Amino acid sequence: MTDLLDGRRVLVLNGPNLGRLGSREPDVYGAMTFADLVADCEKTGAELGLAVEVRQTDDEAELVGWLHEAADSKTPVVLNPAAFTHYSYALRDACAQRTAPLIEIHISNPAAREEFRHTSVVAAVATGTIAGFGPNSYRLALRALTTLTD
Repeated sequence: MTDLLDGRRVLVLNGPNLGRLGSREPDVYGAMTFADLVADCEKTGAELGLAVEVRQTDDEAELVGWLHEAADSKTPVVLNPAAFTHYSYALRDACAQRTAPLIEIHISNPAAREEFRHTSVVAAVATGTIAGFGPNSYRLALRALTTLTD
């Protein structure tokens, strides 16, 4: 693990409807509940020496505020923007202000879904994107953060 993240705080931010994991379209998002996801991210983070804080909101302004907080504190971010991925220029602009790595993640593979999900306005300003690996997308992103130095 790099010195950049050793013992560092990482924000795992989730957009709209992700608080309903486990009951929301389980054929797409699986059976893991949001509480299960939080526990899994915290456990993975601890294994990697990261202090992981998981948050979820259905409010675009709140998510933008959290990204500002991360930029101001140089905190790395794992971001599942959910539906905001495809149209929120406010979210994109907040991500562009990042001062530490930001990894965009998705539980499903947006490119394999409806056409409107094929475009991410966030991807161009993220360090990278991980999609389509179910809840493992979060684990992969946390692991990837330990290798980044920007």
